[in-house]
Amino acid sequence: MTTFDDRERAEEAHFAHDQEMLFRIQARRNKLLGFWAAERMGLSPAETESYAKGVVQAEFEEAGDEDVVRKLLGDLISAGVDASDADVREAMKSKEVEARRMLMGEA
Repeated sequence: MTTFDDRERAEEAHFAHDQEMLFRIQARRNKLLGFWAAERMGLSPAETESYAKGVVQAEFEEAGDEDVVRKLLGDLISAGVDASDADVREAMKSKEVEARRMLMGEA
C-alpha cells in the first residue's frame, strides 16, 4: 500500500461519514418538524408520534426538502392552522440547528 492509497481510503471514509451524518441530521430534523407541526395542529401524543414518522418518510419522496415542506404546509393548512411557506422553512432551519446540536452531543 502506498501513501496515496491510504489517503484515498481515508478520504472515502470521511466522505461516507459526512454523508451518514447529513442523513441522520435530516431525519432528526424532520422528526422534530413533525413534532412542531403536530403541536400546532393539536394532535394527541399517539397521533404526534405517528405524524412525526410520516414526516420523516416524506423525505424519501423526492430529492431535496420540497416534499417535506409541501407535506407540512398542506397538513397545517388542512388542519386550519394559519401557516405559510416561510413559517415552515423557518421552522426547518431552526429544527436543523437543533438536530445538529443533538447529534453532535451524541458523538
